[in-house]
Amino acid sequence: MSAPIALSESASEMIYLDHHATTPCDARVLETMLPFFSVHFGNAASKQHAFGWAANDAVERARKQVAALIGAGSKDVIFTSGATEANNLAIKGAAAARQGERDHLVTVATEHKAVLDPMKRLEQQGWALTVLPVDGAGIVDLGELSDAITDRTALVSVMAANNEIGVLQPIKEAAQLAHAKGAWFHTDAVQAVGKVPFDVDALDVDFASMTAHKIYGPKGVGALYVRRKRVTVAAEIDGGGHERGLRSGTLNVPGIVGFGQAAAIARTELPDEAGRTRALRDRLLNALLAKTDGVAVNGSLEARLPGNLNVSFDGIDGEALLVSLDDVAVSSGAACTAAEPSHVLVALGLSKDRALASLRFGIGRATTDAEIDHAAAKVSDVVARLRQMSPLRGA
Repeated sequence: MSAPIALSESASEMIYLDHHATTPCDARVLETMLPFFSVHFGNAASKQHAFGWAANDAVERARKQVAALIGAGSKDVIFTSGATEANNLAIKGAAAARQGERDHLVTVATEHKAVLDPMKRLEQQGWALTVLPVDGAGIVDLGELSDAITDRTALVSVMAANNEIGVLQPIKEAAQLAHAKGAWFHTDAVQAVGKVPFDVDALDVDFASMTAHKIYGPKGVGALYVRRKRVTVAAEIDGGGHERGLRSGTLNVPGIVGFGQAAAIARTELPDEAGRTRALRDRLLNALLAKTDGVAVNGSLEARLPGNLNVSFDGIDGEALLVSLDDVAVSSGAACTAAEPSHVLVALGLSKDRALASLRFGIGRATTDAEIDHAAAKVSDVVARLRQMSPLRGA
């Protein structure tokens, strides 16, 4: 038997502040999942024996747990392989369901690529697409949104919380505008669910995408909320009629069980956790501002996820900044190693250099005061050193 893969010594000593990218699986979640890999290994679609019944019961229990987190009925929760599939199912599935009736889609420039790319795919297939800008705080203008929606609009998609800058959009008002003109409303709720209150009835959304690994559950499992009494979607994956015919394929029972447990924990701990991570976020920001000049917060600080901080530094080379943070795991404003600036930060009006000299901090369940203090000191020291070397100072 091969040895388990372990973190390198350097990685194990790093401070993890990238919880918007992914979260570690909570030990309570893992404990709940383990029996479904071995003891309760049945296929949830096997209706003829106890192995299948046990698996199906576990799936339906998890479905209720996920539904409870968002104030939904369990029959409206469809399990998927993750949020990207959920977004694709909502967008392409809704478009297919309304094909011939309407031919226009509306979204926002700061959406995740898992929304923008399916929208662009539909545009290539003949759909009209409107991509709205945001203001300097990262928030869509509701007047512009209202003007963009017409009697041809099939679907409006506005994310609940941005994955880079943490900005919370006015989802309830946006959904009202969509419904007033007969459009359906989808929100990518991946970063919001489990971190801030999110209730599908209070917000009146038709579709909401979620994933487990952002709330201390396993990777490879997500869900789409579908308000089935008002809307429908055409299936994107056929072959067996699983998930009420909307998403065929053998269910990932261990993953779904883990998602359910993660949702139950998040629902219970959300109020305290939101307050704790907000306090840590403010501690980090205040420390950075006290030690470093030329620091700017990207996006609204008021309408924001409690554990998110995205800041940029003037006079800094972005790649050098990230490389120099050798013991703090954070994300850069850069979308990839090709040094292309984040489309989200560009949409806020940042210059290329400023966008590339940005850091996203994602504070999580296990983050401590000491880690925040160390990260702030490290970033401030690196920025000071790089500014002494950089020709970008004052740019």
